[in-house]
Amino acid sequence: MRVLVIVPTYNEAENIAAIIREVRGLEIDPDILIIDDNSPDGTARIVKTMMDKDPKVHLIERPKKMGLGSAYITGFKWALERNFDAVVEMDADFSHDPKDIKRLIENLENCDAVIGSRYVKGVSVVNWPISRLLLSYFANLYARVVTGVKIMDLTSGFKAIKTSCLRSLNLDKIKSDGYAFQIEIHFNLWYKGFKICEIPIIFVERRAGKSKLNKGIIWEAFWMVLRLGLKRILAKV
Repeated sequence: MRVLVIVPTYNEAENIAAIIREVRGLEIDPDILIIDDNSPDGTARIVKTMMDKDPKVHLIERPKKMGLGSAYITGFKWALERNFDAVVEMDADFSHDPKDIKRLIENLENCDAVIGSRYVKGVSVVNWPISRLLLSYFANLYARVVTGVKIMDLTSGFKAIKTSCLRSLNLDKIKSDGYAFQIEIHFNLWYKGFKICEIPIIFVERRAGKSKLNKGIIWEAFWMVLRLGLKRILAKV
């Protein structure tokens, strides 16, 4: 199976070299695509240095900060054009353990998409303040109830998806960002009838750099869930 790991970046110079080394060191030998939004800290320069030594390291540079959702859509299209069998979404900050990528891919044998889930086996989050943990947990509960999608971690940004599933989605219609993007992708896959599995992971707050979470991302997800819930209701009429 040809696997592409997609990693959106903005100001991840402190993490990017290490994350590339760990992903490329996996025995499944995945390609890695960094999609950088013109990071002023020189993230792209570091990636270019590593590309010179490894043909499976790739980079797309974008002219400005354009958001996580559009970065993943760009990566999905790049993977489809090059006939990869599966893509993996992951963060650059080591909140997702690269060693878990192998488990995600192995579980694609029986599933169409596999989510690295913080909530499928209790709560598996390290170093988050209780306020953020409660926000995340209840946001997922709210999203499950309103959308009808029976996934415990609807906002997870760590997953593997078969590209055959992505080909069935209208990627140009997905314009959301952040948590809203993850919910929308899961919603579309679920109601297309694909088999989505969750495997437990331990999520650890970033090792270095600043979190990208802000109130705008939270509110976008809130309204996206309502829109998807309305879409679900209208589909039944």
